[in-house]
Amino acid sequence: MANYYVVNDPNGGWNVKPAHAQRVSFHSENQSVAESEAKRLSGSSGGGEVKIQGRDGKFRDSDTVAPGNDPNPPKDRRF
Repeated sequence: MANYYVVNDPNGGWNVKPAHAQRVSFHSENQSVAESEAKRLSGSSGGGEVKIQGRDGKFRDSDTVAPGNDPNPPKDRRF
């Protein structure tokens, strides 16, 4: 599974990083652009989880990208 994180860049903007990686795969000034790129990267690598960090540093959301296996599918139909 290709898991990616959308994290706040201390110098401004948002970074997309693969799980357990030091280097950034993508940088954007806009969080939604970074989130879309993380989902695209995960999907092209076989699917996985994309976790999104909020401005406060806490992870606020996560999405499973197909064909990943979501162990806890959402009960709400928000996505």
